[in-house]
Amino acid sequence: MLVLASTSVYRRELLSRLRLPFEVVRPEVDESPHGDEKPHPLAERLAFEKARAVASRFSDDWIIGSDQVADLDGQSLGKPGSFERAADQLSAASGRRVVFHTAICLLRQRDGRCLRACDLTTVQFRKLTPGDIERYLHAEQPYDCAGSFKSEGLGITLFKAIESRDPTALIGLPLIALSDALREAGFKLP
Repeated sequence: MLVLASTSVYRRELLSRLRLPFEVVRPEVDESPHGDEKPHPLAERLAFEKARAVASRFSDDWIIGSDQVADLDGQSLGKPGSFERAADQLSAASGRRVVFHTAICLLRQRDGRCLRACDLTTVQFRKLTPGDIERYLHAEQPYDCAGSFKSEGLGITLFKAIESRDPTALIGLPLIALSDALREAGFKLP
């Protein structure tokens, strides 16, 4: 069986595209950075910790842990949680490039097998006015999203360009890397 260690509706929707049966379990993991932990290792650590937190209850099953960290000049932008913090994040990103580190970990407790990957997506924001930001935030309320936008929704209007090898990574689960890991673990995909 496959278990998604996440209650994210975005990750659940993405994983369902692979047409594999899976269960969803909330991982109880503190997502705070350790000290001055940089975005890339933070995303990788959290993906692993989420998988490990759930794996103890499903020792024979494959657990998918995933995490995404937005990186503005080497600093992590977390989930804003509020209008004010989201407005601050989008103001800081205006006219700049933000790199999204989206990590996965496919873990099986029984034998300790662990397959990992981390996808990088660069978003070039257009110059945003305070009015642009306010209208967007009132329309979509992306307070649970790293970087304060939903690229699968109106957030796409905030960008000049996206550089990625996997468009699903920006939404929160890099399906190309995950598909590779699942095939390596023995799952049959088209």
